[in-house]
Amino acid sequence: MITCQNIGLRYGDKKLFEDVNIKFTPGNCYGLIGANGAGKSTFLKILSGEIESQSGHVHMEKGQRLAVLKQDHFAYEDYQVMDVVIMGHERLYAVMKEKDEIYMKPDFSDEDGMKAAELEGEFAEMNGYEAETEASQLLRGLGLPDEFHFKNMSELTGSEKVKVLLAQVLFGSPDVILMDEPTNHLDVHAKQWLEEFLIQFENTVLVVSHDRHFLNKVCTHIADLDFGKIELYVGNYDFWYESSQLAQRMAKDSNRKKEEQVKELKDFIARFSANASKSKQATSRKKTLEKINIEDIKPSSRRYPYVNFKPERELGNDLLVVENLTKSIDGVKVIDNLSFRLNRKDKVAFIGSKEIGKTTLFKILAGEMEPDSGTYKWGLTTSTSYFPIDNSDYFEGVELNLVDWLRQYSPNEQTETFIRGFLGRMLFSGEEVFKTANVLSGGEKVRCMLSKMMLAESNVLIMDEPTNHLDLESITSLNNALIDFDGSILFTSHDHEFIQTIANRIIEFTDNGFIDKEMSYDEYIVEQNSQKKTASK
Repeated sequence: MITCQNIGLRYGDKKLFEDVNIKFTPGNCYGLIGANGAGKSTFLKILSGEIESQSGHVHMEKGQRLAVLKQDHFAYEDYQVMDVVIMGHERLYAVMKEKDEIYMKPDFSDEDGMKAAELEGEFAEMNGYEAETEASQLLRGLGLPDEFHFKNMSELTGSEKVKVLLAQVLFGSPDVILMDEPTNHLDVHAKQWLEEFLIQFENTVLVVSHDRHFLNKVCTHIADLDFGKIELYVGNYDFWYESSQLAQRMAKDSNRKKEEQVKELKDFIARFSANASKSKQATSRKKTLEKINIEDIKPSSRRYPYVNFKPERELGNDLLVVENLTKSIDGVKVIDNLSFRLNRKDKVAFIGSKEIGKTTLFKILAGEMEPDSGTYKWGLTTSTSYFPIDNSDYFEGVELNLVDWLRQYSPNEQTETFIRGFLGRMLFSGEEVFKTANVLSGGEKVRCMLSKMMLAESNVLIMDEPTNHLDLESITSLNNALIDFDGSILFTSHDHEFIQTIANRIIEFTDNGFIDKEMSYDEYIVEQNSQKKTASK
């Protein structure tokens, strides 16, 4: 358990936290959410002791152990993977090294023998003799087989190092785990394993993540950071979002009878409770949800951008034909003989670890790059809008304010009033519309690019990792807009929920070519897992 009392922190005139009083208890996983810049990562650093609050204090019971997911992937380059994982339990690792040094002494004395026996006793109490076995199990679960376990960290790729640091924070069953964006750079199978581990974990977890699927799977509570305060809500992210929307509707309709509101709340909770899985964590969450009263749900002060793609013209039957497309970058073949046909209403997620291949394909289809061989042909009724993974060309060195920046992409040279209203719906209000384009944050640039695409009124959207840099509110708005979009979409994303709720077709870049399936993402994962199990028998 970890308790915060009257936590306060300011940076200059900016108030991040004020009188934060909250308790995180065992058996629960808390998803810490808040707008970009609200202070989520800073709050985790206060809990871990990396940053001191200016007022209040953080309390953990004596003898409890706190584990924090490290962000520096190059901190252990000269250490073996096995040692790095066991370092997650600092005292255990220190005892292990100290007793090894004693045994290595050439002049081993009686005093050394007594000290070694003392250390052996402490080592046994901390389950030290099972340390390597546990570390190996964690590494294998995250997708690092035995041949990696005694390599130096310097020999591993970036994504492999991430898995080692995850194993480190999970090692030895710590009392409290703090994790900031733990699913970044993880493949699907490692995410699934981590989800199951946290669902079964019996101590306290606090996690910051933009991955809504992950938050929905593992969280028993949502800790909402807003206006320097943290409010605690029972349930996962979807429950928090839907209940806050329900509360807003109820607040607007103040004339409704209390009995009608209570009935709607009960129906709402019953729907979420019915979707609970059989896991111990979900069952506990279900029991807690059923105790919620009408006064417990509150409207959120969160602001959601208005994202809405309306195509100017309807799609015909001939959209896109790609035949034998091949492209090499710096002598490496990144697309090899790709063929597919895009159909009406197709919303295709391109997945797989070959990021450069997917980005190259989208650049070719957007007309920004030529293939080495093969052809592609767009249908006569199609109009496309492209969201690149790197939007720097649209902003770097551009001195235009946001009104003038967006006006240049408006088909009919819309008035300033129209453009300002449009930007306002995308959360650029008041004087913010006079910012120059080259000083925008990553999230602000993405919202500008989405505005540009909406004004184009295209019927085919090509989107390369559009959720990068966005906060949860903007991701949710974009997600809902693409679900409702009455056109076709080609997109890439690492956001499970985003892919699952939008795509009706999956094309995966694999080492052996391409897999093309008309099905949802979850169905695709189940099918691929089944095939791998069959192949391994």
